Amino acid sequence: MTAPALDASVIIEGVRFLRMKPGHGEVLIAEGDVELPQEESELIAEFRRQLDAGLWAAVPVVGSDGRREAVMVRTFAEVPRDAERVIFFPRAAGG
Repeated sequence: MTAPALDASVIIEGVRFLRMKPGHGEVLIAEGDVELPQEESELIAEFRRQLDAGLWAAVPVVGSDGRREAVMVRTFAEVPRDAERVIFFPRAAGG
């Protein structure tokens, strides 16, 4: 008997906030389900904390041509409801 195929949407629920750290790669800083009001509130607060700390936020997407890109977001409302990840990273230094 073979196991039934699993739907990825059942396994991956909600969104993960990841922070890019030199020497560490992506570090998980928060995760939650945007469909649950309490978790959504916590995600919104963490999103704001990261931006207030001077970080930028981007959501990875796959374009219609299959190319991977990132869309910059400035508010939690700009994050697509079906996004799996939001990546925070430091602003470039220098000038």
